[in-house]
Amino acid sequence: MSSKTINILYWVFTILFAALMIFSAIPNAMANGDSVKVIHDMLGYPVYFIPFIGVAKIIGAVVILIPGLNKVKEWAYAGLFFDLAGVVYSGIAVAKGVDPQMLFMLIWILPGILSYYYWNRKLVLVSKKRI
Repeated sequence: MSSKTINILYWVFTILFAALMIFSAIPNAMANGDSVKVIHDMLGYPVYFIPFIGVAKIIGAVVILIPGLNKVKEWAYAGLFFDLAGVVYSGIAVAKGVDPQMLFMLIWILPGILSYYYWNRKLVLVSKKRI
């Protein structure tokens, strides 16, 4: 696969993943009624946690969009994946079984995995060019 193709795929999946995370984070950051209903009422997390996780997701999504920042970007990817894994686990635990709504969240992880994969492919290409 050419470096141009890798770069295009990286940006497509990264923009998609960042958009999904920001789209889900804005209501959390504002602690609107729907966020409170799902995160507090359904999942049982404290209300003060909702804007914190929303702002953290926005920061993480912005970081993965900024070229460079490799160490911080690694942490941002990890945080965003833990957020999504936590949502899925919490939903399954509260529902005491598999909840199709929570399993839908697994689809959101796919662009993140592909973004991370192609980001690492880009890093490998850059390091090979330096040699």
